[in-house]
Amino acid sequence: MKVTISDVARLAGVSTATVSHTINETRYVSDETREKVYAAIKQLGYTPDASARSFRTGKKRTVGFIVPDISNRFFGTMIESVENYLSTKGYHLIIANTKENMDREETNLRLLTAGLVDGLLVASTMDDPERFRSLIPTGFPLVLVDRTFDDNSFSSVSVSNFQPIYRAVCRLYQRGKRRIGIIGGLPRLSSTKERISAYRHAIVDCGLPDDEELIVYGDSMERSARACLDALLARSCDALVVCQGLMASETLIYLNQKGLTLKRDIELVAFVDFDSNINPLFSDKMDCIIQPVEDLGLSAGEQILRRIEDPEAPIFEKILTSAYRPAAEA
Repeated sequence: MKVTISDVARLAGVSTATVSHTINETRYVSDETREKVYAAIKQLGYTPDASARSFRTGKKRTVGFIVPDISNRFFGTMIESVENYLSTKGYHLIIANTKENMDREETNLRLLTAGLVDGLLVASTMDDPERFRSLIPTGFPLVLVDRTFDDNSFSSVSVSNFQPIYRAVCRLYQRGKRRIGIIGGLPRLSSTKERISAYRHAIVDCGLPDDEELIVYGDSMERSARACLDALLARSCDALVVCQGLMASETLIYLNQKGLTLKRDIELVAFVDFDSNINPLFSDKMDCIIQPVEDLGLSAGEQILRRIEDPEAPIFEKILTSAYRPAAEA
């Protein structure tokens, strides 16, 4: 026989209304009463009727997250952080994967904003904010994550990497490096634009020529680093800045296969945006720019729930900072 809310109320010694308010967080309930209710739920194995609750409250208790590459551990780590936070608030998470394809993103935006979720987190791959904006219903709760648009028309949570890249390039110059190459992500992304801008500023301030041949672009997908590395090594680079964790991991493997030793043959500045068994092996031989991925996911979860509770709240922009860790001096 199915356990009902009345069974939970009877065992906890409270009214069915109190059980409902406890589960839905729609009214203040004392800690003592809350503990009794959840103890009864656990003992009886009660599962709330999500469809009935959605009908009463108008909410699905579900958030969507559109990401560009679910196989990239940067986004996988972020997803886990978001989901861990949302679950403590009684929300579920739906993931949509665009594979850095703008048309796939449009399809997912149309689907998820058509009543499937209460709000959306989006790490957008689009290059046109007007196109993106046209797909979002007026007032729909949405937070951009990691990637933003210049017009600041949506709330966002992102990470600034300008200062760490600037410092890293200047440090390479101080170590005698004069052919410093950089591998960025997709040129259309805000994160890529900021990182390339930091590199350019540092190059100019160090008195080095702004050589376009030393700037190449990959993406967030696997196997995009090798062609970039071949191009930069052919241009006699004595140092590399790799602006994305997956490409950085591929760089370490590829340089090793080419018989190049870090510090001796080439200097490396690598983004670290997920845990990898590779990183500790080389952490004392390369400069690292460490992304606060879990904090980014937590902040995204916090902000989308605030947006859901108050869709008319002013647009906000939250910017986290990465950490720069130079390699140990020989």
